[in-house]
Amino acid sequence: MAKKAAKRKGNADNTNLKESNKTEQIQSEDENASEDDLLQKFENMDADSSDDEGIEQNHNSDDSDELEFESDDEGNYMSKNKTEAQEESSSEDDIDEADIEDVSSDDNNTEEDEDNSSAINEENSNESDNNLNDLKSAADADSDNDEPVAVSKKEKSNLKQKEKQQQQKQQKKKKTKAVKNANHPSTSNSTEIESSETTIGTTTTSQLPPIVQRILPEYENSDTSDEEDIRNTVGNIPMHWYDEYKHIGYDWDGRKIVKPPKGDQIDDFLRKIEDPNFWRTVKDPQTGQEVLLTDADIDLIKRINSARVPNPEHNEYEPWIEWFTSEVERMPIKNVPDHKRSFLPSVSEKKKVSRMVHALKMGWMKTTEEVEREKQAKRGPKFYMLWETDTGREHMRRIHDPVSAPKRDLPGHAESYNPPPEYLFDEKEQKEWLKLRDEPHKRKLHFMPQKYTSLRAVPAYPRYLRERFLRCLDLYLCPRAKRMKLSIDAEYLIPKLPSPKDLQPFPTVESMVYRGHTDLVRSISVEPKGEYIVSGCDDKTVKIWEIATGRCIRTIQTEDVVRCVAWCPNAKLSIIAVATGNRLLLINPKVGDNLIVKKTDDLLSEEPKNEQLESERIKNAVQWATAGSAEQEKGVRVVITHFKPIRQVTWHGRGDYLATVMPEGANRSAIIHQLSKRRSQIPFSKSKGLIQCVLFHPIKPCLFVATQHNIRIYDLVKQELVKKLLTNSKWISGMSIHPKGDNLLVSTYDKKMLWFDLDLSTKPYQTMRLHKNAVRSVAFHLRYPLFASASDDQSVIVSHGMVYNDLLQNPLIVPLKKLQTHEKREEFGVLDVVWHPVQPWVFSTGADATIRLYT
Repeated sequence: MAKKAAKRKGNADNTNLKESNKTEQIQSEDENASEDDLLQKFENMDADSSDDEGIEQNHNSDDSDELEFESDDEGNYMSKNKTEAQEESSSEDDIDEADIEDVSSDDNNTEEDEDNSSAINEENSNESDNNLNDLKSAADADSDNDEPVAVSKKEKSNLKQKEKQQQQKQQKKKKTKAVKNANHPSTSNSTEIESSETTIGTTTTSQLPPIVQRILPEYENSDTSDEEDIRNTVGNIPMHWYDEYKHIGYDWDGRKIVKPPKGDQIDDFLRKIEDPNFWRTVKDPQTGQEVLLTDADIDLIKRINSARVPNPEHNEYEPWIEWFTSEVERMPIKNVPDHKRSFLPSVSEKKKVSRMVHALKMGWMKTTEEVEREKQAKRGPKFYMLWETDTGREHMRRIHDPVSAPKRDLPGHAESYNPPPEYLFDEKEQKEWLKLRDEPHKRKLHFMPQKYTSLRAVPAYPRYLRERFLRCLDLYLCPRAKRMKLSIDAEYLIPKLPSPKDLQPFPTVESMVYRGHTDLVRSISVEPKGEYIVSGCDDKTVKIWEIATGRCIRTIQTEDVVRCVAWCPNAKLSIIAVATGNRLLLINPKVGDNLIVKKTDDLLSEEPKNEQLESERIKNAVQWATAGSAEQEKGVRVVITHFKPIRQVTWHGRGDYLATVMPEGANRSAIIHQLSKRRSQIPFSKSKGLIQCVLFHPIKPCLFVATQHNIRIYDLVKQELVKKLLTNSKWISGMSIHPKGDNLLVSTYDKKMLWFDLDLSTKPYQTMRLHKNAVRSVAFHLRYPLFASASDDQSVIVSHGMVYNDLLQNPLIVPLKKLQTHEKREEFGVLDVVWHPVQPWVFSTGADATIRLYT
């Protein structure tokens, strides 16, 4: 700062000197001038100083020796050589580079400095203006009085000195602003510096000192300005996220960066033709602004594309500097003496030697003498066997990859000349062996074992030549081929099924046993609400049980063996159909709601009028009648007499129709009865086989008829055959249809269960062999994805059968639990199985005269 003050003082002195020279010339030329001329001179001086502000003017005298003057405080002038004055003025004109760096680096205090400098300049300018105005007013007043005014040299010099100081301060202020604008080009909108044509005050850049000329271009292309540093702060993200918005991101202050206007292809084409810098203009994806590539950027891109070093100043082949010497030094870096353990025998070497000694003892390793001995033995003559034994492989050149002949089995104890006594035949075994003379392949041994006292007593084998000949035929005629043995684990063959724990609920334990019958319980049926169960037995009784308590509520005696019972599925009626002998009994059990019981009695007591005449074929097969008084007391309301024994009875889902099956009835084996009209129909005119059972479709008007081998589906409305299912079984025992009506489950007496997908194929989708004996019955649950099967092996198997609504997804069938608690009587086991209509419970009947509940 002291250096700056000294320089400023020197500039002020120089200015005073120049002004004093100028004033002396005016006095010498115009000593006799009037006061008006003197005022005119001052006005011209003011005009000159305003026009040439900031430019130093040197007034040279007419003398050969050019002199410059400087005045002291009292107004005395001192001469100085021109050369010294020029050196001093040049040194004064030079701006210290450190000062400029001070000004340019102090960005934070720039505004305060500008305010202070502007305030000082305004005060100085005000003072000089006041002095000039006072001087002019005094001159005008004197001119009015026509009195000459004498101005002293000291006053003029002081006046000129103040004016020069004011001009220098304004000039320095403008230079400071120019340096600042060079550092911050974006803030200088009004005072923009443009190359060498931009002026600072009235001085152009080319007229500035050299240090300023070097600094200005450096700051002219700088990009460190805060105002111009419009940076997108969204980070490294895909910019197409902002395609739907009007902005492209946010700046440092959190303000939205608006997308620049986009032109169409015509605008781009016009710019391409008119703008010579179009080829070097790129778009910044962060801000959307167009950036003009400089020559240095283009040169960098070209160098990168040509696979050269991006920096042109980098020398790839500069001399190698050996930071570490490659010469081996004579003196080692470390000269530590050897440790004491280096003189002791190595433990690892000791173990290695011991292993080698052990290998020599075991014969795994051979000494050099033994190796030489083996080599000499190999160099000697070699002998080969004429006939190769069975231990070696045949080398056949003509056959590619030959297969060696199978070896004969080694002789056992029975072929010995002195076999043990248990290997010798007794009389019975000898007779059996001799009987198989015509079928020798069925004999266990192709010879009869014999015992001799010694090997010399053994005679010649009579079949030796025959067996040798047969052996040669086997080797010559038997074809042999290589077959790759498939190594397949059993885990890959078994399908992956879900765990039974994930498929709960399903019955797992026996909860209750219903005892009361004395013979085979052939059939059971559950009430639609799930409160009662009815059973039919070979002891000619029908029993009604309460499920919750196991109590027998009512027992109905019949005249014949009860083959089948079926509870009406309509919950508004209380009717049980019982097939006993040739008769079908419709019984009101009188359990449950009294209103339903009374309504059922009223329905069955009224006999409807049939205006249509029945054919003789139907009259001979079926006869409807109202039960007698004795049977009315038991609960029997209607009796339907058939011409053959009834084996099965089944209800339609609505409870108005029921069908009966008489296997011995030929073409009248299946008959459909209508309860409301008391009519019967024979659907078939020809016999298609021995009918085993029939079943109504739960949704469609279709009838399933199962014969011994096949199942036929008939449309009752169109009266035509819809589909024929092929079971590939010997004898069908029963069937059950899924509640949705798309899948059918069939049980057979040949230990199989068949799952049919009616929409998929006429052949079984899956055949299950879960039982070891005949499967008597199968049943689907009405609500849960469960089905059960009963077999003569005394077991009831509960399985999971999930049917999906998606037709492309196959049903999921998983066996869950095997329930085996029934006892076997003669050859019969479990005869029937029925599900509870609401709960996941299953009922089963068996030959042991019991009914069992599994929950």
